[in-house]
This record gives sequence, C-alpha cells and structure tokens, in this order.
Amino acid sequence: MISIILGIVFIGFCVFSLLPMCPLNWGSYVIDFFKGFLPVLSAFIGLICLFIGAADIKDKKEAKKEAKKEEETTEENK
Repeated sequence: MISIILGIVFIGFCVFSLLPMCPLNWGSYVIDFFKGFLPVLSAFIGLICLFIGAADIKDKKEAKKEAKKEEETTEENK
C-alpha cells in the first residue's frame, strides 16, 4: 500500500515539476537530458540486441547438432 501511495506522489511531483505554469518548470531540462541520453541508451540497447542475436544463433546451431545426434542414436537402436 505504501508503494502505491509513493508511486502516486512521485508521479504527481513529476507532472508538477514539468508543467510550464508551475514554479519549478523543469521541462526544458528534461528535454535536454533526453537529447543527450537517448543516443547513449540506443547504443547500449543495440549492443544488447547484438549479443542476444549472436546467442540465439549459437543456440539454434547447438539444437541442430543435438537433433542430428538424437536421430543417429535412434537409427542405431533400430
């Protein structure tokens, strides 16, 4: 229950601090932050996608090898 209340309070503060009519008016700073951070974030996400893709290809190759071995063992048992 406390986490829900805290979540609502933090979301309210976020909205309050970003609105241009409020005293904080941090909207331009947040946009500047995103302008600098999004290219770095996209680079990290790209690297993670590359690693996941390489691991997926490796797993598929290993699965094919195991399937061939299983097929050979079943043929030998017949």
